[in-house]
Amino acid sequence: MTRHSRPGARKTLTLQLSASLALAMGLNLAQAAQAQTLPRPKSMEPDSGKLLATGGVTQVEGAGGGGLTPWALITSYGTEDSYGANAFYTVVRTQDYSLDSRGAAVGIADRFELSFANQRFEGSKAPLNNLVIRQDVVGAKLRVAGDAVYAQGSWLPQIAVGAQYKRNKGVAGLEALGVSKASDLGAKRNSDTDYYVSATKIVLDQSLLWNLTLRATRANQFGLLGFGGDKKDRYEVMPEASVAYLINRKLAAGVEYRAKPRNLGLDNEKDAYDAFVAWFPNRNVSVTAAYVNLGDITVLNPTRQKGWYLSAQVGF
Repeated sequence: MTRHSRPGARKTLTLQLSASLALAMGLNLAQAAQAQTLPRPKSMEPDSGKLLATGGVTQVEGAGGGGLTPWALITSYGTEDSYGANAFYTVVRTQDYSLDSRGAAVGIADRFELSFANQRFEGSKAPLNNLVIRQDVVGAKLRVAGDAVYAQGSWLPQIAVGAQYKRNKGVAGLEALGVSKASDLGAKRNSDTDYYVSATKIVLDQSLLWNLTLRATRANQFGLLGFGGDKKDRYEVMPEASVAYLINRKLAAGVEYRAKPRNLGLDNEKDAYDAFVAWFPNRNVSVTAAYVNLGDITVLNPTRQKGWYLSAQVGF
């Protein structure tokens, strides 16, 4: 019986092998066809694909936005599949003081922003004519909702959260008064972090941009006079606002407002505001000029500090 069953067994084995081979070939062909239809992963490269002027300019503390306040927009012109970076230099001059700020920022996937700014603040009128204060600002911003440009049919603005760590590097020129750091002026600390949330909306058919920022801060004069003071030492939520009109594709004009806390007995601090014009000749360059009012700065020169602001930004 064993000899008579061998031809049938061989036939069955042959059929099983043929079926297995056909199944394997079918799977291989299916996998090859699927590989042909699946999109290849994109390599992230700078594309400068955002609309002109929608990268904003660089705020005095390094963040993408206006001159005084950050916006929810991510710096540079890189889209969600790309990245971009900017370098900036800003000069502010009032009758008694000057502020120079320089730095760089990078935007990644139109979602995340990192920035750095180095500030130098100087006095030009006695008794503060030898005053020099330096400060570093490291910032981060994350877009969490909305799209200011492409969600034109939605009421939801673009929303971002951010933080700015500020380190006051000391006070020079007041050694005769026993002052060498911000805490010698009554500040509670020489470094601190601001936290903020920004909402930005661009209405293209009206050529209008508006922004509202709420900042939790203890900074005195943006941190140049330290953080906290003899009057109070707690985080306060300060409003900041911007409105801009896009005159044409390359030119925008607007106003900004920034509230500031009043922590120091030595400094009768006032809110700041500006009126600006920003020019965007192309995606690599922008220039912003403004009239600025920084309010009073210290009781030693109790004068409203009014002057001009000029900022240049280059990048991709």
